[in-house]
Amino acid sequence: MRIVLDRAKCTGIGICESLAPDVFEVDDNGDLVVLHAEVPSSAEADVAAAVEGCPTQALQFEA
Repeated sequence: MRIVLDRAKCTGIGICESLAPDVFEVDDNGDLVVLHAEVPSSAEADVAAAVEGCPTQALQFEA
């Protein structure tokens, strides 16, 4: 499973980082950094919550 980020939609709020800090990080410029494009199996539930919780729908899963 892979994470797809739509940078045009992302506002850098950081909800994803708070839900899955091992996969997402908001840098000093307020830009989201995806630390692992391929979702580690141990983080799947956290990443799913981050995708669902993104208020701008900037995150999606790709098989």
